[in-house]
Amino acid sequence: MRTGELAATSGLTAKTIRFYEQTGLLPEPPRTPSGYRDYPPQTSHRLAFIRDARSAGLTLAEIRSILALRDSGESPCTHVTDLIGRHLADIERRMAELRKTRTALRGLAERAAVTDPSTCTQADICRIIAAPTASDNKGLSAVD
Repeated sequence: MRTGELAATSGLTAKTIRFYEQTGLLPEPPRTPSGYRDYPPQTSHRLAFIRDARSAGLTLAEIRSILALRDSGESPCTHVTDLIGRHLADIERRMAELRKTRTALRGLAERAAVTDPSTCTQADICRIIAAPTASDNKGLSAVD
């Protein structure tokens, strides 16, 4: 199957297919007498696997390692399980960071809603983000 036909059946571009070949995700296909790539039919399955693995968040290097195991005749299941575990742990860590950021942003939004811009001084960069501290107000009385 030529590159254009493989692109049409896989939903990928010819450029992506050639890139996957150059990076070792696809083995170099045989060539026709006129020099065109002639991919075997199972290449469509391999491309579908690559697409699915990318959708799951695996990197090209990780996908290459899975394919290398399979190509050597080994089952990649244990390796894939480890990769999934690492990715899940990373996602959980990032989600915790995002929850903290969301909490901080909600607090800033609340502060923004009650901040009067006319009360900002030249010394303030932004009272919404850096609220004045008690030491900023020392020496001032309620009548100042």
